[in-house]
Amino acid sequence: MFTVIFGRPGCPYCVRAKEIAEQLVEQLDDFKFRYVDIHAEGISKADLEKTVGKPVETVPQIFVDQTHVGGCTEFEAYAKENLALYQ
Repeated sequence: MFTVIFGRPGCPYCVRAKEIAEQLVEQLDDFKFRYVDIHAEGISKADLEKTVGKPVETVPQIFVDQTHVGGCTEFEAYAKENLALYQ
């Protein structure tokens, strides 16, 4: 399972999403993730909207196996429901 987190520096939700992903790496043998700093990579809001397929107002925007799950709150709920995330 591969997850991509599009985020930006200084965003507390991006930091939280990355922490959740790091927990999952420790708990699951087949979980890997990549954090993409949209500022460092030069990714614009318009670029992100093309990838997501709908208007984007916030970051992070998170994909699990190329399926858009949403932001941090949705990712955490997804992880608890589908990936046995233990807090």
